[in-house]
Amino acid sequence: MLVLTINIIGCKNSMIDTGLKKILKNSDVFKSDFNSSKERTFIGPEYWSNPMQDWQVRNGELECLVSNKNRNVHLLTKKLDSSDGDMQMNVSLKLLNIGEVSQLKNWVGFSIGSQGDFDDFRSDAVFGKGLNVGVTTNGNLFIDEIFEDEVNKEIQSHLQEGVDLKSGLNLKENGYELTISLVTRETQEVLAQLTKSKIPSDKLIGDLVLVSHFNVKKNDSGISRKSVSFKNWEVSGSKILTHDDYKFGPILFSQYTLSKETVKLTAQMAPVILSGQKVQLQIKESNIWKTIQEATIDKDSRTATFRLVKWNTKSDIPYRLAYNMDKGNSKKEWCYWSGTIRKDPIDQEEVVVAGFTGNADLGFPNSDIFNQVKYQNPDVLFFSGDQIYESTGGYGTQRAPHDKATLDYLRKWYLYGWAYRELLKDRPTVAITDDHDVYHGNIWGEGGENSPTKFYQGSKGQDAGGYMMPVRWVKMVERTQTSHLPDAFDSSPVSQGIETYYTDMVYGGISFAILEDRKFKSAPIRHLPEANIKNGWAQNKSFDMSKEGDRPNANLLGDRQLLFLNQWATDWSHQAQMKMLLSQTIFANVATLPEEAMSGAIISKLRIMHKDEYPPNDRPVADLDSNGWPQSGRNKAVETIRKGFAFHLAGDQHLGSTVQYGVDVWNDSGYALCVPSISNYWPRRWYPSEEGKNRNPEKPRYTGEYKDGFGNKMTIHAISNPLFTGKKPSRLHDRATGYGIVRLNKNKRTLELECWPRHAKPWLENNTQYEGWPISIAQESNYGRKAKGYLPEISVEGINNPVVEIIDGDTQEVIYSLRIKTNSFTPKIFDKSIKYIVRVGEPDTNNWKVVKGVHPGDEKLNFKF
Repeated sequence: MLVLTINIIGCKNSMIDTGLKKILKNSDVFKSDFNSSKERTFIGPEYWSNPMQDWQVRNGELECLVSNKNRNVHLLTKKLDSSDGDMQMNVSLKLLNIGEVSQLKNWVGFSIGSQGDFDDFRSDAVFGKGLNVGVTTNGNLFIDEIFEDEVNKEIQSHLQEGVDLKSGLNLKENGYELTISLVTRETQEVLAQLTKSKIPSDKLIGDLVLVSHFNVKKNDSGISRKSVSFKNWEVSGSKILTHDDYKFGPILFSQYTLSKETVKLTAQMAPVILSGQKVQLQIKESNIWKTIQEATIDKDSRTATFRLVKWNTKSDIPYRLAYNMDKGNSKKEWCYWSGTIRKDPIDQEEVVVAGFTGNADLGFPNSDIFNQVKYQNPDVLFFSGDQIYESTGGYGTQRAPHDKATLDYLRKWYLYGWAYRELLKDRPTVAITDDHDVYHGNIWGEGGENSPTKFYQGSKGQDAGGYMMPVRWVKMVERTQTSHLPDAFDSSPVSQGIETYYTDMVYGGISFAILEDRKFKSAPIRHLPEANIKNGWAQNKSFDMSKEGDRPNANLLGDRQLLFLNQWATDWSHQAQMKMLLSQTIFANVATLPEEAMSGAIISKLRIMHKDEYPPNDRPVADLDSNGWPQSGRNKAVETIRKGFAFHLAGDQHLGSTVQYGVDVWNDSGYALCVPSISNYWPRRWYPSEEGKNRNPEKPRYTGEYKDGFGNKMTIHAISNPLFTGKKPSRLHDRATGYGIVRLNKNKRTLELECWPRHAKPWLENNTQYEGWPISIAQESNYGRKAKGYLPEISVEGINNPVVEIIDGDTQEVIYSLRIKTNSFTPKIFDKSIKYIVRVGEPDTNNWKVVKGVHPGDEKLNFKF
């Protein structure tokens, strides 16, 4: 075998704060352990592999399964420090593929001092670049740059048999000097040697990395061949810092919900060996950890899900997940992940919900957002979709075969958990899938159909509707993101056996509805053939989407979800005080483009504006990927949720916005907050050339009453348009990135909406949100329809905070339902000619009283219980 050794020797008298840093001494040697009872993708908690599916441990060795560019494995727990010191690093390696002789720059070895764009070990591990040192497959040593013009067949032969590569780095007056040498494994005979001087010290800070790099063409059949095997990786030296807290896995993170005294908790595992092993959920009793439930690891999603009923909701309860990891040679090691299941904050005056969307990897691991949200300490986290993108973490997208496609997704999904797991473990989290999560640019789910077999107007794939990826893979994705949600309202699967997860959750006195916006949505190409739809945009210039685009028989949410919403809007059980709808995106298309643009393809090329600057000819557009279409379906959804005075929190559109919906007239329905993207490759904007009607003169001209490109009525209250900030990197901060916060005050029955940029510091008094926020609204503003009259005052005795339902006496339809804060209420009505039914009571005790035939002008209604 070949061993690569790097020795870094610096000044022994360097000043190092040993109180803050644990320094690894020369005698404290890191030694790799690649033992496993069978081949395993998960290398170990000390490592991060790029990409994960291209590496495995087998027979005590670490193998790279492909011959491709920049395949690498980072050591998480040992890093090169900025202080002077020495370092030795060895690895035994064996070439399994020398590649074509014409390829002169294929190599294996190390990258040292690997750093990412952001000062965080996770950024280093995923995106880091360092000083490359190693040996080419042609048998030539190199440091930093490869210069070679011939094949050294003798060394090539040794590389295939296995030799050692050693190197030493000495600190000189003008920088470091590095010497590397190839040495035979058995006799330690030096086969070749190379020296490089004047290496700057700033190149020697960061990660230590194993690398296999083959310059091959995309369709080269040689890519599928194994390239190299490593073993006996050793690291030591005074320049090394130990970071045991950087370990990741085998229990990577957890997500949970608590609703109606039931806990659902999912442990996300690394790709460990599936040999019947289970994950244990433990809580402490008499200061001893006790296993209360075990769960099997799903072979695709690598999740283990727990369901616990009659949970004690009165106290914070620490929990621990335990897993006995295979170490090979009949050895196992217990590994743990801990968190807290918080008590139900039913007695808490204010419940805080943080909303996120668009978790692209620009800015990963989003430490700024993490620190802000940790400080704000929300009660509930909501991730509205696009937790991953196809390009997350580099290396593109692998869609087949199934096992590789699954690992490709899991690696991307693991980055989500790596960024937010310290938040996820200690509070309820709602995560729902959107288009990019299932490897679509846009998705019209068509009730779960399979899109690759569907052709419409020559279109195949996402425009045709349905899911492009195989059903088994789609179910795996949904299991990772949603298996911890409360049980589905209707668990019967849709087409292809794809399951559903839309449901409700009651927590802290807030009733949440959780939707799947796009699973049932119709593909517009099937209903609008004359519009010539391409990627969700009409290419027929003469087609007017606002006048011709509605199709009453097209689905937005589908009948099943509308049935659910109707029931949810009137369900105030479990002491629900206020209602919030959580979905992928809002029921409007808040976006403008230049007049000549025929699709959103231009968005990434549009110039970022300066404050108070406006583009000359922007117009509201009709993006069929938005929930502005179909208009009839949109109106049904809005009319349904307003029955329960529900507020709407969503994401996806990349543009932070607060709007109030209108159906028949402006402002006759509820409010919505679309949160800005965490990172934003697609910076939408709202700059209509005409100012809004009935605009508050103190607000920007793009606020006020508008119709979107579909003709839907909406009132714009605030927008987080992309603007130049002067912050670096520009591509991160100038695209209006951030997140949203909603504060629901149950005593005042008010909501405060916040929209925070990712560079904010909410702990500072003078720190500001995006312009226009915060916005305060009353709960009853979420049914903004103006009254045409009032029923007699309702007075209630014997029940605190009763539920009041106003029902149409002719149709028996619930007009609206509300848990009132006081014991008196004067119901507004919208038709004086109707005789109404008034129903008052407490759903938790099923104690109701009903008065029929109520009309304006009747005497006061007294309900005594």
